[in-house]
Amino acid sequence: MIYDYIVVGSGISGISSAKILSEKKKKVKILEAKPYTGGLVHCEISSGNLYHKVGGHVFNSKNEDVLAWFWKYFDKENEFIPAKRNAQIWMNNSFFGYPLENFLYKLPEDILKKVINDILALSSQKEKPPMHYDNFEQFLKGNFGETLYELYFHPYNQKIWQFDLSQVPMEWLKGKLPMPNYRDIILQNILQKEESDMVHSSFYYPKRGGSQFIIDRLAEGLDINCNEPVTEISYENDVWTLNKKWKTKNIVYTGDVRNLRKISQPHFAYLDKLFDTIEKLPSHGTSNLLCECDKTDLSWLYIPEKKFKTHRIIYTGNFSPYNNSNNNGDRISCTVEFSGEQDLKTMTEEIKKLPGNLKALDSNKEKNSYIIHRKNTQTSISQLQKELNNKNFILLGRFAEWEYYNMDKAIEKALSYFQPM
Repeated sequence: MIYDYIVVGSGISGISSAKILSEKKKKVKILEAKPYTGGLVHCEISSGNLYHKVGGHVFNSKNEDVLAWFWKYFDKENEFIPAKRNAQIWMNNSFFGYPLENFLYKLPEDILKKVINDILALSSQKEKPPMHYDNFEQFLKGNFGETLYELYFHPYNQKIWQFDLSQVPMEWLKGKLPMPNYRDIILQNILQKEESDMVHSSFYYPKRGGSQFIIDRLAEGLDINCNEPVTEISYENDVWTLNKKWKTKNIVYTGDVRNLRKISQPHFAYLDKLFDTIEKLPSHGTSNLLCECDKTDLSWLYIPEKKFKTHRIIYTGNFSPYNNSNNNGDRISCTVEFSGEQDLKTMTEEIKKLPGNLKALDSNKEKNSYIIHRKNTQTSISQLQKELNNKNFILLGRFAEWEYYNMDKAIEKALSYFQPM
């Protein structure tokens, strides 16, 4: 049998792509290396609590096509809970609103004066478009000032990305950046209104099952083989063969693009120079603890200070009451996330310093969670995509396209690629 499409990977990009193709009556097979579906949005039950193994994924979108497609498969009123984002920042043993520039009035007076001086100086200058700056560091300093950069933006971003911000190119960040309006910042600090412009300032979350519920629903009716890592790809007479047994006219590859040459030799030998660059692309993983903690009304807590190894707490127990063990009582579940690989002892010692009387229940390490761009990364990936598309080999997803997609953006990209067919 020759499939119309074989999708490699069953994360949100792979499942969405396969679902859209199945709507068009295409014969689709999904091959998944792990024993379960979901990729980075996979969830499990641990100690009676829902455990987001990587991050804490919620759904919303400003793209009407994404919303229309998504809600075809779900009952918004009965299967999801609408929620408002309540994010804060933990600094200096105090809570600050998020984004920080809208809550400057809570800063100590000496720091506030420096921030205001920076903002007044920046507001008097001619506004520069984001692409005017050479790198992410210059952008942050040029838009928020040295004081806020050193206080928050540098330590937090450095902790997440673990990469020199002056080496992060601006072309990757186009459309992803906070663009400050100094008049609005001043008004916000006077009026003290809640932020509402961010795409996830409000969101929908499944009553049961978290993001795994979304994966499982979209996967209904799809032909999926788990425990099937793709270790070999060959090409002959316009037909791709995977693992010497699965044949297709088109491949949708959502795996790690850095592994592609290894599993497809010698068919991409003519792209060796390009793969030499792509295989050196940097990334790092995440480690986290599923915890129980005191009840709070927070959804996210960002932790920028260098003295903490963790960078955020995701209060998934507040996303749905069904995420919590029935035995929690006045406690809820949350996930404490660390960039990079951290050992269990380090993480359990760390949570003793954090607010909320945290108690560890489970832990997880993900080798690759965050992709990092360097100069010419986007050019290299685009060039590879163009070459592969000529052979009906499509790259989609965070690690295939080297783009930092959330669930909604992954769905949006799959729709843009396959829906117009």
